[in-house]
Amino acid sequence: MSKIWERDRRYAFLRPWVDACTRASYSHLKVEGSLPKEGAVIIAPNHSNTLMDALVVLASRREQTVFGARADIFRKPTAAMALRFLKILPMARERDGVGTIRDSIYAIDEIDGTLEAGIPFCLFAEGRHRTERTILPLQKGVARIALRSARQRPTVIVPAGINYSDFFHYRGRCILRYGKPLDVNAFLEAHSDAPEGVQMQILREELGTRIQALVLPDGLPRPFGWRMLLLPLWPAAAVLSLPMWGTAEFICNRVVDRAFHNTVRYGVRLVMTPVNLLIWALVFFFTLPWWLAAALCVLSVFSYSMFYDAWWLFHRGK
Repeated sequence: MSKIWERDRRYAFLRPWVDACTRASYSHLKVEGSLPKEGAVIIAPNHSNTLMDALVVLASRREQTVFGARADIFRKPTAAMALRFLKILPMARERDGVGTIRDSIYAIDEIDGTLEAGIPFCLFAEGRHRTERTILPLQKGVARIALRSARQRPTVIVPAGINYSDFFHYRGRCILRYGKPLDVNAFLEAHSDAPEGVQMQILREELGTRIQALVLPDGLPRPFGWRMLLLPLWPAAAVLSLPMWGTAEFICNRVVDRAFHNTVRYGVRLVMTPVNLLIWALVFFFTLPWWLAAALCVLSVFSYSMFYDAWWLFHRGK
């Protein structure tokens, strides 16, 4: 089995499309700050919008990033293979049970290899998502990984705040804010006399304070303005993207946790956009003049976004 930080041609081929779909999932996606280019870098964002949080971090830079996720979602072999392809490692929590912890021990060595190779490792330190603009007390994982790494190489933790205009409406605004790196080696030197458990507790509290400072307490203003100009095209967009938004909303109606709804809509965009375009291209080019068929095909590519832009306007305040 190849190492998770090694270059994968299939991953490299699909990555631009994955990032394009992430950017298209927001009317405005902005990144503030950057990551250090040398040393071991651990990214520690807040976690409020399920898989979309990881996708935003991934899209913030062209280079690859390895992620940690809760170990229980790796239980099915098919899911485990897919997650590994996406460069996601299992991170066990105490409540996941002894078996899950044992199965994820191998991930520790891969995290070390990732950091040694200069690939950033991203871990959502709260341990679970929550649609709030305040963070939960951090779990032990991020401090444990950082201290372990700092004893082997220069290591920093970069706190990050992911801010949304809305947790539930698709095609809102998003700003990812990278904060000042926390030098873990300097931290170890300053607290060299403290027991490891105390070091971990102090590091978690300091990191939690830094992450919270990057989360905007009132979120972002909701987009509006120029979207009103798209309303005349909404009926056409609704028809052209019907197979996609119909599938997305059908699935969303069966997903209890609303925080996953935008992840579902993103997944439908990722998988169905090429299929939807192919179907309409066959219909249009066999029935219409080529110039009109081409124009409608271009419209179909943007129709999913246009549909949800107008949908949001119709549901403003809900």
